[in-house]
Amino acid sequence: MEACEKRRLTAAATRIRMNIVEGTFHAKSGHPGGSLSIADVLAYLYTKELRVDPKNPQDPTRDRLVLSKGHAAPALYGALAEKGYFDRAEIQKLRHIGAMLQGHPDMKGTPGVDMSSGSLGQGISAAVGMALGAKLDKADYRVYTILGDGEIQEGQVWEAAMFASAKGLDNLCVIVDNNDLQIDGPVREVNNPHPIPEKFAAFGFRVIVVDGHDFEQLEMAFSGARATKGQPTAVIMRTTKGRGVSFMENQVGWHGSAPNKEQYDAAMAELTARLAEVEG
Repeated sequence: MEACEKRRLTAAATRIRMNIVEGTFHAKSGHPGGSLSIADVLAYLYTKELRVDPKNPQDPTRDRLVLSKGHAAPALYGALAEKGYFDRAEIQKLRHIGAMLQGHPDMKGTPGVDMSSGSLGQGISAAVGMALGAKLDKADYRVYTILGDGEIQEGQVWEAAMFASAKGLDNLCVIVDNNDLQIDGPVREVNNPHPIPEKFAAFGFRVIVVDGHDFEQLEMAFSGARATKGQPTAVIMRTTKGRGVSFMENQVGWHGSAPNKEQYDAAMAELTARLAEVEG
C-alpha cells in the first residue's frame, strides 16, 4: 500500500473518531470504547472495499454492511457522515429525541444503514439472510457484518455461522472486533469465547487474523475474502478498545460512558493534532 493511500485512510479513520467523540459528548451517553476500536476497519470498508453510493443508498446492487454490535452505532454514523450519506451536523444530535441518529442503527430512519441492529447476536443472522438472498437472486453483491468478541458469546451467532457454512456463502465476510473487553470486564473472565479463530474454522469458515488497526493487513484480509470460493470468511481483528484517544485505550469503563467537557476537549485536541500530522 502506497504511503499516500495509507495517509488518506488514516485521515478518514481519525475523522470518524472525531465524529464518535463529538456524538457521544453531545448525547451525554453512548458507547465510545467499542466504536473507536472499529474506526479503522470502517474507514477501510467505506473508502476502498464496499461498492456503495451515498447518492443512491438503496441501490439493489450495492454491497451490504450489518453492524451486528449495534451499540457501536457512533462509529457507523461517523463513517456514513464521512462518506457523504448525510451532513456531519447530524452527529451532534446523536440520541436526541426525533433526531435521525438514534442509539442503535435504524434502517428506516438513517440513509446508509442496511439493517437495524442492537440485540446482540442477531445482526449476523440478518447478514447471512442477505448473503443467501444474493445467491438465490444470482446477484454479485457482498455482505459484511461486524461483531464484538463479547457478542459472540450469544448462541445465535453460531447457529448463523453453521448455516452460512452449510450454504457455502462465500459472499459473506464476518468481522470480529476482538478488543478483549466488554461491559462487565475482560471477555476471558466474563464468558471466555477463545480461541476465536479456531471456533470459526471449526464451523467451516476461512479464517484470517489481522491487526485491526493496520490498513495493509486489512487490505490483505478483504482481498483474501473476495478470492475465497465455496465458504464464508471470518476476519478476526485484534484491536484496542478506545483506540485513538489515549486515556480511553484499554479502559473497560469507556464501554458505555460519554466524555464530559474536559474529556471531550482533551480527546478532540489529541485527534485534531493527529489529523493535522497526517494531512500536513
